Amino acid sequence: MLTSTGPNNQLSAEPSGRCLRAVRFFTGDMRQCGEWVKRQVLIIQLLDGILRGTAQVMFVSNPVSGLLILTGLFLQNPWWVLNSLLGTFVSTVSAILLRQNRSDAIFAGLHGYNGTLVGMLMAAFSSKGNWYWWLLFPNVFMSMLCPVISSALSSIMSKWDLPIFTLPFNILTCLHIAATGTTHPYFPEACIKSHFTHTFEFSQRFFFFSQLFLSVPVGVGQVFGCDSPWTSCLVLLALLLCSPAICIHALLGSLKFGAGLALAAPLEDVYAGLWGYNSVLSCIAIGGFFYGLTWQTHILSLICGKTENRIYYSSSEVENRIIKGLPVVKWPMCVALPSFSSSSTIFFFFCWLS
Repeated sequence: MLTSTGPNNQLSAEPSGRCLRAVRFFTGDMRQCGEWVKRQVLIIQLLDGILRGTAQVMFVSNPVSGLLILTGLFLQNPWWVLNSLLGTFVSTVSAILLRQNRSDAIFAGLHGYNGTLVGMLMAAFSSKGNWYWWLLFPNVFMSMLCPVISSALSSIMSKWDLPIFTLPFNILTCLHIAATGTTHPYFPEACIKSHFTHTFEFSQRFFFFSQLFLSVPVGVGQVFGCDSPWTSCLVLLALLLCSPAICIHALLGSLKFGAGLALAAPLEDVYAGLWGYNSVLSCIAIGGFFYGLTWQTHILSLICGKTENRIYYSSSEVENRIIKGLPVVKWPMCVALPSFSSSSTIFFFFCWLS
């Protein structure tokens, strides 16, 4: 009896085994794909590094996730995608020329994600609109400086065993906007506004809660400066493909719109997800990337996200009253996250909880 049913069981198990292997191949950080890419020509390695660099903005190293994110960004604005790809490519090639490939960091995307953000946000903040080809020149120049700034900051931050996060992007973007301003004849800057509008008519109360509901996924997309829910859903799908824990913590971080309402922030900013994107990155970093998934790190990630909301509010007030024209970008994340990710803070927090 066992011998007669054995072949049938083996045949039925083959499709499920193949599906399981396929799922394992495309999820996580795709190590098998990475090992295969290392044996290929430089063009294939560079393409894999660009896709991983795009995904590394969300602390994810998966080329398929990077492709999904680029697809979502294309739905938002094809011109922004072109600039982000150019920034990723230039920063990655510059890191190769500068021999910054420590522990395969270049082809893991660790020298590309700042270039992704630089190219994306330079196009988003430009008041010249889409397909202004002269913008590619400052994009290339600023992206070339990304590995230089990253190397300098890494030598400083390594003394405290802390990563540089998006500090190069923050520095270069603010320098570019401060140097050009809103009256520059060739590269004038303008504050980005929400471009996504709804065509349905709701009652005021239902509209309020529906917009708050949409602000949760939109806050994830605002990491890339995008306010389209479709783009945000593809970004969440990319995170889910690599790590469900990262996807969950991204949603939890984007739930910080309550802080914006409590601080009487403009509803347009809350609806656009501007009160969630910094806490998205902090919750991912603390709860789903740097440390194991425990209830202590989960609580710490929520506290870090709450702290970033306060820093975002303070930064917005400083920007409105003192430094006119400079965006907040990701300064709150770079200020709060090193404090919460240091070993001494974690040790004190765990001892306090226990």
